[in-house]
Amino acid sequence: MLERLIPAALWLKRYDRADLRGDLSAGLTVAIMLVPQGMAYALLAGLPPVMGLYAVTIPLIVYALLGSSRQLAVGPVAMMSLLTLAGVSKLAEPRAGEFTAYVLLLSLMVGVVQFLMGALRLGFLVNFLSHSVISGFTSAAAIVIGLSQIGHLMGVKLQGETFLEIVREAAAKMAQVNPVTLGIGLGAIAVLALMKKQWPKFPAPLVVVVLGTALVALAGLNDAGVRIVGTVPGGLPRLSVPDISPGSLRVLLPTALTASFVGFMESIAVAKSIAAKEKYKVDPDQELRALGLANVTASFFSAGPVTGGFSRTAVNYQAGARTGLASIITAVMLLLVLLFLTPLFYYLPNAVLAAIVMVAVYGLIDLKEPVKLWAIRKVDAVTLGIAFVATLLLGIEIGILTGAAFSLLVFIWNSAYPHIAELGFLEEERVFRNILRYPQVKTYPEALILRIDASLYFANMNFVEERIRTAAAGRPLLKWIVLDLSGVNDFDAVAIETLEQLVHEYGQSGIRILFTSMKGPLRDLVRKAGWAEKYGGAAEYLSVHHALREVGLQRGHLHGTA
Repeated sequence: MLERLIPAALWLKRYDRADLRGDLSAGLTVAIMLVPQGMAYALLAGLPPVMGLYAVTIPLIVYALLGSSRQLAVGPVAMMSLLTLAGVSKLAEPRAGEFTAYVLLLSLMVGVVQFLMGALRLGFLVNFLSHSVISGFTSAAAIVIGLSQIGHLMGVKLQGETFLEIVREAAAKMAQVNPVTLGIGLGAIAVLALMKKQWPKFPAPLVVVVLGTALVALAGLNDAGVRIVGTVPGGLPRLSVPDISPGSLRVLLPTALTASFVGFMESIAVAKSIAAKEKYKVDPDQELRALGLANVTASFFSAGPVTGGFSRTAVNYQAGARTGLASIITAVMLLLVLLFLTPLFYYLPNAVLAAIVMVAVYGLIDLKEPVKLWAIRKVDAVTLGIAFVATLLLGIEIGILTGAAFSLLVFIWNSAYPHIAELGFLEEERVFRNILRYPQVKTYPEALILRIDASLYFANMNFVEERIRTAAAGRPLLKWIVLDLSGVNDFDAVAIETLEQLVHEYGQSGIRILFTSMKGPLRDLVRKAGWAEKYGGAAEYLSVHHALREVGLQRGHLHGTA
């Protein structure tokens, strides 16, 4: 029971000392990576940089104890930071004390939503955010995130949340650019890009943090207008109590829901990827509960929303992490940084943190995916494009909602107009196939064979009925309509009633409707509807072949139908 509630109890009880070297190496490596990255993502969220360090201490330990993934590295990520900035900016000015209070409330809301979803086993709901929606949203959000850092790179203050707003204001303030700040930022980007290409495993963000801080401190560039982090409070994360009010809950709810879904999508995707390589299973509902409690913890320890990150988890895994102990070691190292090393960050320029964010999110822009989707299935590429454009032009919350709504409309449209194929007998292979794909098949003047490839319910029965009537029209010798239901997984009451009406109407014209390949759950439904008494064995045929053999149109053994 304890191991089910606290998965860490299992690996702690059976911990293999041989794993300690890998966990220790990974914990130290990720800690080095997280110092600049955590501060950068806090700046992106409109928070004091130290809150980015708070986010990778106690919340990280909570996830390590409760999560089902052994390598997932939890903390602030670019997407969650942008969502935080966009949502909380509606209530307060970034970096202000009131803004921070609302962020803590947002962390609590995200945590509660995720925990409740996990407790109610609602992890499947994230499946409604299709891959194409997430891909388009992520690419557009990455561009918005990158652009949101231009102000820090230029040394000016920019407002705006969407692509056009940021670009318009940046263009208007070009004359105010601080050339020294811009030089530091561009130099940091160049170093990060070069090191990422030449030495991908080296902690490049730490290098630019050290170089940038030393340059500003030694040359006194803060006196030349270069904005710096300034005093970073030392000590352990401070206890905090979110200020809950109905008005702020209402305003933040859309952001909390979006962050809950998007954060979980990012987290579960990378967790499952690594779990597959290591041959163990990740429990989505346990992940939701663990992430939820990590975010609740973040709200009480002065941190913004957290989730599992792609790059951070990849580094953790590649550095040798075997269990959640690696994350606990990372958190302990960050606590030591907070206790003893925060004075070293005083002269850290904001432009360097902005450069770290911009280089990190560049990899989230996927140019190949829309081309791939267009070649495979154009409607998925269109869905991606709509999510991309909506996110870019209308904002991240509206963008992902627009993409999700369009993908659901596509699903509803497809289910309302299901694929229905007329079948014929392919004699050389002794199977039934679509007459449009196999023109050489044998058809029967007395029998119309139709295969329905979708579940039948109220929204598509008019189309199905019309398709059957159209296919049956103009066949003077028609005696049987054979409906192959091998592709049907479900009926509703309207579907059963419509099929009964068709059986009755065609029966009065001397045409029998036969049902084949009906799955067990469907046979249970029609049995309750009294079909056995009404139609005898007309709904019990195992295959098209059995139905045709029964009425005398087929002889001999067939291998199957399709």
